[in-house]
Amino acid sequence: MKKPNAPTRLTIRPSDLTFGLSNCHRCLWLFYWFKLDLTKVMPLVAPLSALQEKQFRNTELHSLHPCLPKGRIDKFGQKVLSKPIVLNGKETRWSIAGKYDLLATNEDGTVTLIDCKVSGREDDQGEHYSAQLEAYVFALENPSEGLPQKVSNIGLLKWRPDKVIELEDSFAFGVTQVYEPVERDVAGFEKLLSNCIEMLEGPIPDSGEKCALCKYLLTRSSL
Repeated sequence: MKKPNAPTRLTIRPSDLTFGLSNCHRCLWLFYWFKLDLTKVMPLVAPLSALQEKQFRNTELHSLHPCLPKGRIDKFGQKVLSKPIVLNGKETRWSIAGKYDLLATNEDGTVTLIDCKVSGREDDQGEHYSAQLEAYVFALENPSEGLPQKVSNIGLLKWRPDKVIELEDSFAFGVTQVYEPVERDVAGFEKLLSNCIEMLEGPIPDSGEKCALCKYLLTRSSL
């Protein structure tokens, strides 16, 4: 496979630092260089995410969890785009682009970034999503346009569906809500981002050991 002169996409998705790098480098490389992507059908994700976002608009931040500072959630579902990423003192052609869930303005002028999740898991997930959150932080603090924002707190607001509520003429799902603060890991994020860009700039990687799509395509090509 001949590598094109330039990638078809120059903006790194925050979710790729959580899921793409941990699944299959080959599939991720093909997406950025050839825009080859397997359509993912997740019909409930978008409406549930929209419900979470709508539920917490203009909410007092401190009411979500005692560890959070005083402030108000006043921005939601907005796109962000960072300046070009600099590695080893050299500006790359890559930037970070995505759309965060909730952003609160704290009383001290800093902001709190909150990512909403709907999951049946009961264990902590902060470490798993740390790189994704750090990517949004990078874009907020290093925007391609406008003034940077100082992010002082990051965390996950999780809904766990665990009950059915019977109403007068219908049913509803009930959820348990948990807020999980996420510790900052700037050094880990920078290392992961560097590894991601080095992989994207290199030759096509090997398939991931557990990548079902690569195994299927290799099997098809050998028939």
